Amino acid sequence: MKSEERRAKSKNSRIIKPYAPNSSLSTLCVHAGSEPDPLTGAVMPPVYMTSTYAQQSPGVHKGYEYSRTQNPTRERLERALAALEGARHGLAFASGLAAEDAILRLLKPGDHVLCGRDLYGGTYRLMKRVWERYGLNFDFVDASNARNFVGALKTRTRMIWIESPSNPLLSVADFGLLTVLLKKRRSDLLVVVDNTFATPIFQQPLSLGADLVIHSTTKYIGGHSDVIGGAVMTNRDETAQGLRFLQNAAGAVPGPMDCFLTMRGIKTLALRMKAHETGAGKVARYLSEHYKVERVYYPGLNSHPGHENAGRQMTGFGGMVSFDIRGDGGTATEFFSALRLFTVGESLGGVESLACYPWIMTHAAIPEEERLRSGIKDTLIRLSVGIENPKDLINDLSLALEQV
Repeated sequence: MKSEERRAKSKNSRIIKPYAPNSSLSTLCVHAGSEPDPLTGAVMPPVYMTSTYAQQSPGVHKGYEYSRTQNPTRERLERALAALEGARHGLAFASGLAAEDAILRLLKPGDHVLCGRDLYGGTYRLMKRVWERYGLNFDFVDASNARNFVGALKTRTRMIWIESPSNPLLSVADFGLLTVLLKKRRSDLLVVVDNTFATPIFQQPLSLGADLVIHSTTKYIGGHSDVIGGAVMTNRDETAQGLRFLQNAAGAVPGPMDCFLTMRGIKTLALRMKAHETGAGKVARYLSEHYKVERVYYPGLNSHPGHENAGRQMTGFGGMVSFDIRGDGGTATEFFSALRLFTVGESLGGVESLACYPWIMTHAAIPEEERLRSGIKDTLIRLSVGIENPKDLINDLSLALEQV
């Protein structure tokens, strides 16, 4: 048989098997959206670096017209994200804030959003300094008590917005109680959960009653501090349709290389999250016993107010640890200057450990009065515990604490 005939026979008889949808999360991380390329059999699918697609005649094409609207690499990422969150729909965006912006665009002027008080400063800025100008209204309550949301509902409330665990105080909302209480009162509410800190490896809010799940894929999902991205997952068909319209109309979509890097990060997500959690638990326990630390915020500690909630609805406590250092803002500054292994910087979720000062970094956009009301003081330090040896991380913290 000639080589050309053999290749043709192989091509015609080859069957590319998709991943099994009922696979475990660690298996989905490797296989969801990453089925071998049907054209060549490549185990790593190609990155479709194209802006447009050839059409046989106007309107007659192979399902793709323009890469702002559809791109095969982005579609693979969206399938993977949906699979991990147990969702029917996944949508990828150029950043976490772009994903948040798309969700808020679902609302109309005069609509009211009820938010957890402890949330990312960029989210607060988007809500208060951008969308309030266009007629949306926002109120903030303590999300650790589900009944606070019920008591603060208004006639025009259309959306509930929660981070859990939250940024930077690691508050944990009781999703089971929250969604039951809210849905009894109002069936038209959209419950949005930012699942960035927990990731789908440790928590799946859709299964707990949430309507939309949002991620900054820049963080743990990408996992290597080399790509910016965001995502929204939902089981609501009509909501997904509205978001896809906005995704195309507003155009805040990730490029194909961004999608490829995020997909590559997903493959090791389950392994990395276990390492992050192991290290964070050891760091949190060390800090909780140090005389220069006033308070530690970590859901894995029995002393954490949300520990029981986390135990019920999470399968792991995550890799983020925050703590209040004894002293004042000057003490905190000295601590940052003394670190050697932890890198001082914004963001989180990478393989390297980061130390952040929310007071003047991630949460500076929130007015001081609101920061203090939320419990964010100038002594608060947020750690993103990487996958380094925990002994080395604890040694770095110990040396830094000794110098303040």
